[in-house]
Amino acid sequence: MNVVAPGPVDTEMMAAASEDVRNGLTNAIPLGRMVKPEEVANAALFLASDESSYIAGAEIRVDGGLTQV
Repeated sequence: MNVVAPGPVDTEMMAAASEDVRNGLTNAIPLGRMVKPEEVANAALFLASDESSYIAGAEIRVDGGLTQV
């Protein structure tokens, strides 16, 4: 099993959060912005494709560096 682990996603739901919450999240992300929904989808598409046929037990973080090992 593989997993896609997104960080804060720039969606309408996130837009409803307070400006302080959004700014706090954005400031914590090394790349300086929230992930776009299509970037999360691209990671899922990769895992669903033949290009990932030998990947097992992976966590793909799509979070702009928010979580670091």
